[in-house]
Amino acid sequence: MSFEKICKIDDIVPGTGVCALVAGQQVALFRPSADEKVFAISNTDPFAQSNVLSRGLIVEHKDELWVASPLKKQRFNLSTGVCMEDERFNVKSFKARVVKGAVEVSA
Repeated sequence: MSFEKICKIDDIVPGTGVCALVAGQQVALFRPSADEKVFAISNTDPFAQSNVLSRGLIVEHKDELWVASPLKKQRFNLSTGVCMEDERFNVKSFKARVVKGAVEVSA
């Protein structure tokens, strides 16, 4: 598995997400807290067909982290991409890690 360096961890404000282009596709990167844990899922909201998930609100449900779409509020699991409201609309998840202060995503 190859990883692509995307940005510095400090480029992502804790509690927010950003969008990055990874292997030609938009990926939403999330940093839920001040530590170096990051998550990556597709940036495309499958309900609205819009690239907006990186602007969603990070939420916790049953000890798991999700992002609520800023458009229709459906929630997507940050680890798996599963849609809480309708599993027919799951999004792709990507492996993400932080190495020496750099965020890397599997291409």
